[in-house]
Amino acid sequence: MAKFELKLPKMGESVAEATITSWLKEVGDTIEMDEPVLEIATDKVDSEVPSEVDGVLVEKLFNVDDIVQVGQVIAVIEVDGKEDSEPIDENEEQHQEEAIELVEETIAVAKEVVAPVASNGERFYSPLVRNIAKQEGIGQQELDAISGSGKDGRVTKHDILGYIENGRETAQESITEHVESPVVQSKPVEKQQAVTKPVISDGEDEIIEMTRMGKIIAHHMVESVQTSAHVQSFIEADVTKIWNWRKKVKEGFMKREGENLTFTPIFMEAVAKALRDFPMMNISLQGDTIVKKKNINLGMAAALPDGNLIVPVIKNADQLNLVGMTKQVNDLANRARINKLKPDDIQGGTYTVTNVGTFGSIMGTPIINQPQVGILALGAIRKVPAVIETPEGDFIGIRYKMFLSHSYDHRVVNGALGGQFVKAVKDYLEAWDSDREI
Repeated sequence: MAKFELKLPKMGESVAEATITSWLKEVGDTIEMDEPVLEIATDKVDSEVPSEVDGVLVEKLFNVDDIVQVGQVIAVIEVDGKEDSEPIDENEEQHQEEAIELVEETIAVAKEVVAPVASNGERFYSPLVRNIAKQEGIGQQELDAISGSGKDGRVTKHDILGYIENGRETAQESITEHVESPVVQSKPVEKQQAVTKPVISDGEDEIIEMTRMGKIIAHHMVESVQTSAHVQSFIEADVTKIWNWRKKVKEGFMKREGENLTFTPIFMEAVAKALRDFPMMNISLQGDTIVKKKNINLGMAAALPDGNLIVPVIKNADQLNLVGMTKQVNDLANRARINKLKPDDIQGGTYTVTNVGTFGSIMGTPIINQPQVGILALGAIRKVPAVIETPEGDFIGIRYKMFLSHSYDHRVVNGALGGQFVKAVKDYLEAWDSDREI
């Protein structure tokens, strides 16, 4: 019998660790290739880790709520057919390349962790924790004062987020007193415990704990508002041509492609074209540096059954035709609803679109998805009376119209660019070819 080491897979460039939320298999269970073994959670998405081989689970190296680094062995699976000394691999060359890549990434992360900041002890901080500390302006001394719940007192992602949400003000006062005091301390300063504010209730109210994802979303929303100077531009688009065209072709499209043709891919196509026309909307801001993105990767806000939101990403959206865009939109939306998105599905977005019209809203003021600089809200399509201009004169007619609400970061996007961009989206929608074939 041979043994296969199941490792935590790479989950995108910015994801260095994950928390084990549940084991789907127990020691002694038979596992088939590609069958999920456990569920994990990162600060971006929940996901499953499938087995790469057929076999029997013989060892679990971590427990629920443990934090695991990318590339670490998390379980051992016993398989048939090879000696213990032989690696269980169908493509040795590919795995060697992946191993080399993992080593290089580990070295790079190690350099990043060790070089810039030194702790006053031998305490280890993961790249994720350091990144959160950097974004929140938490210095080394303040970081060292946070109480850690991980192994050997290590500060986890949950520790630092809880510290930021509940106890940072109190901890900062303690640190300030320590720094300003002329008394020399002969022993280490005790770590500041995170302070949890008591819940105030009259006894008849229902107390509901926020979900893990809800807490993460709340943190990101507050962080975005505190980071970006949000301004909005609104414009109304006449989508009568699109409404009538879709009504004409949707049944044939369903029969041919087996896909439902919604309005979303049509709107996404228009946004991708506008981003190509105005590339300075397809940027991110890192400190005082603007990063102009080469690819147009559209985030698509999707509602989950529990009421939370997630933003899967359509990669290289400007290179897709309408059939390809429709398939991408439907696939990501369907997998979002059943919690089957992979970490890579929500990585790398450069601009985001949210459809507030799904819930009947005619317009909205969405919050920017950091570190992007813009987000577009699509309002409900309404049948309204409107003035129709013709060579013979103006007439009143029934038209299908919608509002486009554009939120953008006024630190780098001025009103002219923000307005011109959303006007370009409107123009693409109103110039729709009623005879277009798909």
